[in-house]
Amino acid sequence: MGLFSRLFGLKTKPVEQLQVEAVEYKGYLIYPDSKAEGGQFRVSGRITKENEGVLKTHQFIRSDLLSSENDANELMIKKSQMFIDQMKDDIFN
Repeated sequence: MGLFSRLFGLKTKPVEQLQVEAVEYKGYLIYPDSKAEGGQFRVSGRITKENEGVLKTHQFIRSDLLSSENDANELMIKKSQMFIDQMKDDIFN
């Protein structure tokens, strides 16, 4: 414990790893993971698919900012589904 923590009674909390639940769509797994930014939430996450024993991953970050984390995650899922429909496995190239 540091000097300031002892003087002012500040306690540190361990950082918890958030478990993001995947949404399955046409053989792909979509992991919504919106990021807090300036009082809003940026639409982001990742899309994964296992192909011949190899896990492929595509990071998905959009310019969209929404006031609700839940809304940002829902939009990420919808945009990911459209992206998968349009690009299929080419998203990993």
